[in-house]
Amino acid sequence: MRLQLGYVPLTDAAVLIAAVERGFTEAEGLAVDLVAEPSWATLRDHLALGLLDGAHMLAPLALACHLGLSGPQARLIAPAALARNGNAVTLSLPLWQALDAASDAVTEVARALARVAEARAAAGRPLMLATVHPYSTHTYQWRRLLALGGSSLSAVRLVVVPPPRTVAALESGRIDGFCVGAPWSSVAVEAGVGRIAALGSALTPGCPEKVLALPAEMEDRAAPLLRALKRAARWCGDPENREDLAALLGAPRHLGIDPALILRALAGTLRLAPGGPVVEAADYLVLGERELTPDPALLGWLVDEMAAAGQTEAGTVPAAAAGLYRADLLAAV
Repeated sequence: MRLQLGYVPLTDAAVLIAAVERGFTEAEGLAVDLVAEPSWATLRDHLALGLLDGAHMLAPLALACHLGLSGPQARLIAPAALARNGNAVTLSLPLWQALDAASDAVTEVARALARVAEARAAAGRPLMLATVHPYSTHTYQWRRLLALGGSSLSAVRLVVVPPPRTVAALESGRIDGFCVGAPWSSVAVEAGVGRIAALGSALTPGCPEKVLALPAEMEDRAAPLLRALKRAARWCGDPENREDLAALLGAPRHLGIDPALILRALAGTLRLAPGGPVVEAADYLVLGERELTPDPALLGWLVDEMAAAGQTEAGTVPAAAAGLYRADLLAAV
């Protein structure tokens, strides 16, 4: 069976990429073409229109697409979770300096950011902050950070920038900050154009970040792919394979960046500021076989976050969402 599987160039595509590149899919009789998509909107549309057979996908976007809230509606299943956590809020150096936060503690950064955001909004020059898609944990983490400081998304201009373009947008001054998955915050720090202000793992611990999204009609044919993903997740979760995984992801055909920057996320050793010390953040990005099982209880969390961001009505999980997370398919292989 030949499959076209899409992904956006991010460290948390590791399990899907390793499944193909390390021969786990081939061992299951699958011929897989990995398709690097330029943005989440493009990936969403290609999956919904049948141009992809499956994809590495934002957990909130998979739910929104399944419910018809974003792009063409598509009946999806998410039989595997690919990663937890992995995001960071990164600010331009001028904005970080303007914050003059009392400390690096997330509460102090939040208060300082909210103060600057409110002042800029009052002056008619709102902060331009980037998320990777409206239906993303990145959007919800921006909301939580501003709320923690006493402000809200209404005080800023929130724009969408695809992950691989965030660093260039920050460097050019088109945006004042972004929330993005690894490794792009580390790329900004290494380039001397950004400062990591808050880790996503501190704002939403255990965050359901990416899932494997498949068309619902793939249900009866998903077993070989899921078996391959199990082996790949086990391989990715082994610390002895981190350097090999970083080299694989850093290759030009995937992320095309220095593997050392990818290794920072995999090892949980981050540099927050250009030339600054390395800090330990073991839960910054979590990969591995234990993380592969999608938790249906998290659908309620996603719906609550969507409601808080004004994207849907608050309340119980829609009945249509109940069939999205199919942990039973993973358990059966």
